[in-house]
Amino acid sequence: MTNDTIAADTLTGFARNILVAAGMREPHAQIVSDTLVYAELRGVSSHGLARLPSYLDRVAAGAMELDPDMTVDGSFDAFRLLDAQNGFGQIAACTAMDAAAAMARRHGISAVSVRNSNHFGVAAYFVERAARAGLVGIALTNASPAMAPYNARTALIGTNPIAFGIPAGAQRPIVLDMSTSLVARGKIRLAAMNGDAIPLGWAVDADGVPTTDAKAALDGHVAPMGGPKGAGLSLVIDILTGVLSATALTGAVRNITDLGGPSRTGHLLLALEPAAIGGAQSFARDVAAVADRVHALEPVPGAQIRLPGELEALAAERRTQEGIPLSPAVIAALQATAARYGVPPLALAA
Repeated sequence: MTNDTIAADTLTGFARNILVAAGMREPHAQIVSDTLVYAELRGVSSHGLARLPSYLDRVAAGAMELDPDMTVDGSFDAFRLLDAQNGFGQIAACTAMDAAAAMARRHGISAVSVRNSNHFGVAAYFVERAARAGLVGIALTNASPAMAPYNARTALIGTNPIAFGIPAGAQRPIVLDMSTSLVARGKIRLAAMNGDAIPLGWAVDADGVPTTDAKAALDGHVAPMGGPKGAGLSLVIDILTGVLSATALTGAVRNITDLGGPSRTGHLLLALEPAAIGGAQSFARDVAAVADRVHALEPVPGAQIRLPGELEALAAERRTQEGIPLSPAVIAALQATAARYGVPPLALAA
């Protein structure tokens, strides 16, 4: 079966309507739907609309709160704690990054630790939010056990991504968003949902044997990026998110499909104000010059030189014009979710 292609605005409104019908305040529903469609635009469908039914399944099971009031501890001037109250990670991370940006304007640098949160989608969304405002944004989060510490046989650490957003003047921001695994586990979950195989080397099955079976890979664990480097970075990110926020010790985060209780996810959002040490405009200009220098290099045969996040940005520009392709499995899950909350279904091409 072929994928249906749907306009980004249509998908954003559809997802927002489902969340509002479920009982979420409209501004928060807009944030969540924006982040999911942002992922789809950038070609990161593993963190896109396929996640919405899973989120609402967790809410319906009482494992996650739909729209709690999130509180920020203001005891320190430039380092604060946000309690997400087991709500949506996207709302928590946006609130935290906006708070960090405001503090960075005053203090030059700031951080917000987030406790008691959930999966927040693509980290690129939050750091680009900062970069578009002229700040350097950094985002870290932990995730459910999906990798083994180096030389261990048991999965304990998550794919734990880290992201950076850097303003570049009139050019696109430089956005690096990477998991510490060889591949994000969400890509394996999406492959399993669509009945697709995965490349050999992405993951091992429950017996530790490399597999191309996505469902078997979900029962095993994914490979760390760069062997001990990726495993070590994942562990450090977990300490700086889950442990620092006093949310959970390493290995205690529940995955997105687990309905047994709160996921106990932690995040860390940071913002840097370039004006504090020289000038925002000059920094952005110099970053743009670096980008030009990189693009001016001679590429290897048959390849194009791309900056971090550039392929995703180009995909977003193209999909904004052409629409977003969704697989039949994802559309079916979304239509069923819409029906559950009395929302009209997506109108698909005949």
